[in-house]
Amino acid sequence: MTSTTESDEAFIRDFATMSGFGSTPAGGVDRQAASEADVDQRRWFAGRLEAYGLRVEYDRIGNQFGLLERVPGAPYVVVGSHMDSQPTAGRFDGAYGVLAAAHAAFRLADEWERAGEVPRFNIAVVNWFNEEGSRFVPSMMGSSVFTGKLPLDKALATRDRAGVSVREAMEPTGFLGEGDGPTPAFCAEIHIEQGRDLENSGTTIGLVTASWAANKYEFVVNGDQAHSGATLMADRRDALLGASMLVVAAREIANRFPGVLHTSVGQLDVYPNSPVVVASRVSLLLDLRSADESVLAKADELLHGEIARIEETARVTVERRPSHSWGVTHYQREGVELARRAAGRLGLSHTDIMTVAGHDSINMKDLVPTVMLFVPSSEGISHNEFEFTTDEDMLAGLRLLTEVVRGLAAGELNS
Repeated sequence: MTSTTESDEAFIRDFATMSGFGSTPAGGVDRQAASEADVDQRRWFAGRLEAYGLRVEYDRIGNQFGLLERVPGAPYVVVGSHMDSQPTAGRFDGAYGVLAAAHAAFRLADEWERAGEVPRFNIAVVNWFNEEGSRFVPSMMGSSVFTGKLPLDKALATRDRAGVSVREAMEPTGFLGEGDGPTPAFCAEIHIEQGRDLENSGTTIGLVTASWAANKYEFVVNGDQAHSGATLMADRRDALLGASMLVVAAREIANRFPGVLHTSVGQLDVYPNSPVVVASRVSLLLDLRSADESVLAKADELLHGEIARIEETARVTVERRPSHSWGVTHYQREGVELARRAAGRLGLSHTDIMTVAGHDSINMKDLVPTVMLFVPSSEGISHNEFEFTTDEDMLAGLRLLTEVVRGLAAGELNS
């Protein structure tokens, strides 16, 4: 094990402090986008960045940037992740990557100051807004607006379940800026794997080469409201029954493609959601993911082939509202190789890996060359209060991220 340095210990202290915002009794966090806990940790993080001389700015969707400007007018290496969470989540997902980005910038600022060096590009530490999408749909909202994939007005008008819009939630915080954020030259993100591959193989670093393809849908199942006790079974048009059949169909389709297809239903909204009323409407979010686009296409065909059967059996109608989707997309090979060389110099075991989950870097890699790195997740647990990554693995990832950002800032990928 590599001995820790003073800067390593500073990172661990900051991580402990950060984990206190929105902490839950089981050791996780609850800081959904623009919640009180999210606002509090953003303010703390801004203070931490400013204490190290970075200028903190916000763009028009509320992405938070800490700007380390060493070359006036030059574009930026945008490095970071997100600090918002699921309702009961782990401490590491996203937040580790933001704090690692900040400490990589701190280390490089010190290094350049001591050596009298001037990099070719500046550094922008980023905390992307609403990556999780647990309060406001869709996920990866901040980076989608930043990259032009999602119109700003549409994002600001998005409402949570309580009817509060993004604009209404964010305006009182002072986190809605007037600009579009820094001009990016490159991007880097480090994240916990959220899977078991690195841990199972005893590998410290995952070099992310591509993302799985995904199709995400909102289905709305419509039936008729009725008395849940008195209405004859034959007369019922139960939207919740139809929605349940969709949930089961998605899982059964996944079982037909073991290991290469993931399906899930993560959210259902039932109306009127009363104990004595047959549901008249259910909205649900369903997604299909695969590393093989032909498998994804077949799964999609099977899923939609089930809809007619579900409509007839449950006597309902099913509306399909596409949310968002993407194919298997690759990170730039030159960025992967830059990270591979850096891991070799540091003596860190590493392997190529794909990401199943979505990340802000998936949006960014379509805009600028982007490097995505993983560190191990204990037992693959994520979106769970018992999510865990060791200090040793976090610090190894921080050392590699610093080395990668140094190379990007020096212009190693400028060709």
